[in-house]
Amino acid sequence: MSTLKVNNITDTSGGTSNLNVPGAAKAWVNFDGIGTVAINDDFNVSTLTDNGVADYTVTFDNAMSNANYAAFCEAKPDGVYAGSYQSIQYVDTRTTSTVRIKAIGDHPSGSIVDKDDVCVVVFN
Repeated sequence: MSTLKVNNITDTSGGTSNLNVPGAAKAWVNFDGIGTVAINDDFNVSTLTDNGVADYTVTFDNAMSNANYAAFCEAKPDGVYAGSYQSIQYVDTRTTSTVRIKAIGDHPSGSIVDKDDVCVVVFN
């Protein structure tokens, strides 16, 4: 059996390949949502927009094939309240090129606050 080892795969024009691997994430991002939002690490994400308190839009480098993809998001609980207060994040809007996520708030206070460790994963 042969093993193929590569560092990068590009499409015929030299751009990022959009390989179709069933079950693999098509995009993901980890970012700091407090103050000026900053991407910590990502795959297939070009920009992140802060729309307001705990309201973000993720823009993809390569568009999804349709807007019926699965998107999941979560945020780390506040450090002081870890284990008791959980951030409730949800997907608000999906298009082929973006996903918008929002927070309902922390349980049990219901307050809406920006989080310093937010993750979004997309499967298409």
